Amino acid sequence: MKIALLGYGKEGQAAEKYFKNKYDAAFDAFENLAPTEFANLDYSPYDLVLRSPSIPPFSQDSKFTSVTRYFFDHCPCNIIGVTATKGKGTTCSFIKSLLDASGYDAYLVGNIGTPAIEILDQLTPNSVVVYEMSSFQLWDLEKSPHIAVIGHLEPDHLNVHHGFEDYLNAKSHICAYQTNDDYLIYYSKNPDSARLAERSPAHKIPYPFDVPNDILDSITLPGAHNRENAIAAIAAVASLRNLSPNEYLNSCTDEIKSGLANFHGLPHRLEFIRKINDIRYYDDNFSTNPASTRVAINAFPNDNVIAIIGGRDKTDYADLPEIYEIISSPNVKKVILMGESGHEIAKKYPNENFILADSLESAVQSASQAAANYNSAIVLMSPSAASFDMFKNVYDRGEQYQKIVNKL
Repeated sequence: MKIALLGYGKEGQAAEKYFKNKYDAAFDAFENLAPTEFANLDYSPYDLVLRSPSIPPFSQDSKFTSVTRYFFDHCPCNIIGVTATKGKGTTCSFIKSLLDASGYDAYLVGNIGTPAIEILDQLTPNSVVVYEMSSFQLWDLEKSPHIAVIGHLEPDHLNVHHGFEDYLNAKSHICAYQTNDDYLIYYSKNPDSARLAERSPAHKIPYPFDVPNDILDSITLPGAHNRENAIAAIAAVASLRNLSPNEYLNSCTDEIKSGLANFHGLPHRLEFIRKINDIRYYDDNFSTNPASTRVAINAFPNDNVIAIIGGRDKTDYADLPEIYEIISSPNVKKVILMGESGHEIAKKYPNENFILADSLESAVQSASQAAANYNSAIVLMSPSAASFDMFKNVYDRGEQYQKIVNKL
């Protein structure tokens, strides 16, 4: 068997290892090409072509597939798939923690960092896979998970997708191929999530719904959005057990409390780093669009927030008015602007509350000095932009931020 890998990141490398071990396959890897260049390669020597998530689908030939599609075709157990613009990783982690508390053989894979194919041969019919699914992984999917969760949706990745409708259409594949034996949990406050839910014949559960405060108070993460993520997770696990959410809440209260309490958050998603005097430092570097930054700032309505904003914009600066509106919130006392979009904001919206920084280290220093003027201050790095202008990736940006904060 000879396989072409389109892209050679973490998922491509995992696929190479899997197929070499299982089929002694030979490989050629292609990367750093434009979409048209991928489309124009000669694939006649290959038995299978596996595309990485960020490469747009370009062929209907049956030998063209993705790691996600291959996994769905060969997975022997139930899959709980979760998609959203932001919050899907946290929702998946809540689901995994709830399953662990109930003794399930559960696996967390996908966009959250573990390529699904790495665990394929470990699965049995009694296992459960929790799959965080980006629009890129869903783009050409032709099977939907038994339980699908659609969270809040906002425009994102429009530098790759051909507009918001193309992005939504990719997301819709998480539920478009469900049957009436399946379950769909969707965020009822978001019109686009509700619109995608109409494409599924599955049993539908809108969220948020009422959950007793004594259960939700088990959550250790800040913000109303995390309570909503937990409610979606409760609905997903209830569906797996063929229970209504109320039946699950009433019959498994202690398990649910334990599962919610045992999850303490993901790296770089509103992650508490440390407290110095009265200043608390949070790392929200996974916020790469305005919607996620809005959620982060709203998580601290009664605190004085010093925000670090900026990076590589994904909308050709079309989202700057929205970012400006968000950072003009009354609880945001100072804004430290950095990176490409930070400089654009500073040029377009001169403001005495804005400080321009040329490096991450100077941004943290300026934020700390500003925070010292307030009681109960929060320094929040929530860039509302991608990382590639100054950093290798979002993890690199978050790790560098934490190193600087921990040296203060």
